Amino acid sequence: MFWDRVAFIYDIFVNVINRRTHTALRGIVAREIEPGDEVLECACGTGLLSAVIAEKCAYLSATDLSEKMLARAKKNLKGYRNVTFSRADIMKLAFPDAAFDTVVAGNVLHLLDDPLAALRELERVLRPGGKLIIPTYMNRDREGKTSGFAAGVGKAGADFRRQFTVESYRQFFLDAGYPDVRVTLAEGRIPCAVAVLRRRPEA
Repeated sequence: MFWDRVAFIYDIFVNVINRRTHTALRGIVAREIEPGDEVLECACGTGLLSAVIAEKCAYLSATDLSEKMLARAKKNLKGYRNVTFSRADIMKLAFPDAAFDTVVAGNVLHLLDDPLAALRELERVLRPGGKLIIPTYMNRDREGKTSGFAAGVGKAGADFRRQFTVESYRQFFLDAGYPDVRVTLAEGRIPCAVAVLRRRPEA
């Protein structure tokens, strides 16, 4: 798996190469977490967002498909007592319906064959009125061309299935039935847009 292969260097990307974006991203996500929240994080990677979530919430279940990413996340968050780690597939989560107040899925939507199905699965485990927080890298430039980052990482094996601009990212959620979606951009070398939406009443 590509993500197992890059787990040992991923923190360099997070903390050095794309530091400006990730500093802004952490701040945006932290502001959305409420004290007392029970949170599920999918695609936690090496813990880019896990620490700021754990600092705010009552409990965090941090998950990823990559065992090696999880191992790095456990090491990076070893001081937190309100976090558990487990391997999970975002397309088929082993959690009951309505189990969490907030669900975070960071920088994974653009990698999926069926992001809409993943969105519905994230919503399934969310409590009524709960919040979805979905950051995703913007891998098209202002002219709509594939960014150098997306092209390079794709060649390395990440295999991006979707390429978003801020406008097309917002439109994805509008088309999926979330008219009140809020999108905030974390600026930087490789920008990241954060979509925030509520569980639909009919879900």
